[in-house]
Amino acid sequence: MKRSEINKIIAENKALCERCLFHLPEWACWTAEDWKTKGEECLEIKRNAMGWDITDFGSGDFGSIGLSLITLRNGNVLYDRKPYCEKIMIVRDGQVTPVHFHWKKMEDIIFREGEGKFCMRLWKADKDERPTDEPVRLKIDGVLTEFEPGKVYSIAKGQSVCFEPYVYHTFWMEGGTGLIGEVSMVNDDTADNRFLEPVGRFPEIEEDVPAEVLLCTEYPCLDGRD
Repeated sequence: MKRSEINKIIAENKALCERCLFHLPEWACWTAEDWKTKGEECLEIKRNAMGWDITDFGSGDFGSIGLSLITLRNGNVLYDRKPYCEKIMIVRDGQVTPVHFHWKKMEDIIFREGEGKFCMRLWKADKDERPTDEPVRLKIDGVLTEFEPGKVYSIAKGQSVCFEPYVYHTFWMEGGTGLIGEVSMVNDDTADNRFLEPVGRFPEIEEDVPAEVLLCTEYPCLDGRD
């Protein structure tokens, strides 16, 4: 992805959050120059990969296969006792997140705001991590619900679905852009994503212009410490 594209996407995402009256933390707008003034008081943000995450999953076509996320809070088993994570995802019309599951993380995905339908397809994985034809049983807002594997389902605005470990899922929006919440166990995107087909979780970036806001993988060393 080009840096100019990432800058534009983040600006559009921030504007959407403002329209939806979803207020972001102040560090969501910190520039590279701002980060140079920060010290160990900000280590949690860096260590726990809080902040913007813009990816095309290596597709080269962000509009079709991609996702915008901002991790608002997160734990880290190496450094703290926080056992939870919260994200906001911006899913654009027709933009698909590839089929994947998590080995450890359980997550509630919530359709917070936006136009159109939030759609998903689900499969239960077997012991060899292959999708199966078994019915998938998950909870919608706490109500146990059975899903036919591979069938398209949608949840209404305000509803949530709890994705459990070893349940393959893919999702997208139809008819508009959605502001999608995620409340989960601690998130580790470097080690807890099992994609059905190989993808690039983080984008390769062409630096055609300077970064306006850093991604969560780009923070500098703070006060000489990792």
